[in-house]
Amino acid sequence: MPEDGRTATGALIGPNAILQMIPVIEALGGTERVVAMMTRAGLFSVPDGRMMIPEGDAARLHRQLRIEEPDLAPRMATEAGYRTADYILAHRIPAPARMLLKCLPPGPSARALSHAIARHAWTFAGSGRFTVLSPWSFEIANNPIIRGEASAGCLCDWHSGVFARLYAVLVHPDAMCREVDCGALGPGHACRFELSVPSR
Repeated sequence: MPEDGRTATGALIGPNAILQMIPVIEALGGTERVVAMMTRAGLFSVPDGRMMIPEGDAARLHRQLRIEEPDLAPRMATEAGYRTADYILAHRIPAPARMLLKCLPPGPSARALSHAIARHAWTFAGSGRFTVLSPWSFEIANNPIIRGEASAGCLCDWHSGVFARLYAVLVHPDAMCREVDCGALGPGHACRFELSVPSR
C-alpha cells in the first residue's frame, strides 16, 4: 500500500480512528448509543481491526460525535486518542525501541519518535499531508478527519490525544499536546500540533 494511505478505490486511515472511539461512546450511553450514533453516521459495521478503512467513515463518526455531544466531544475524542496511542504502544512499537526512547533525554527521544511517527503518518492522517515541523511540532494539511468542516475553534482532539500519550509514555511523563491551528478555521489554515514538556 502506498504510504499516503491511498488505494485505487480511495483514501484509507487506520481502523483505530473508529475502534477506539466505540468504547468511549459506549461508556457514555451503552451499546444502543454506539449503534445509534454509528447508524446516523452512515456506518453499519465495526471494522475488524485487520485492515485500513475508508477515511470518510472515520470522519463521519468523529463529526457525528461533535454534533450530538458538543460539550463532551473534545474530552471523548481525546480519550479515544489516548486509547489509540496505547494500542500503538502495545502492538506497533517493539519493546526494545520503547525502552530506548524512554532512556534517552527528551530532545533525542522526541527526534527519534517524531521520525517514527512521520514514517507511519498515513495510518492517522490518511490522504492529509503530514509534516514534521520540528521534533515538537507537527502539521496535517487537508486533514480528512475535519475536511469540509467549519469551526471557530480547533477540532482535532483525537490527534492531540494520540500525540500527547505517545510523548508522555516515551519522551517525558509530563508531555502535553495542544492544537494551535486547525483546518476547520478556514482557508489557509492547517492542523498544527505543538508538544511541550515543563523542562524544555
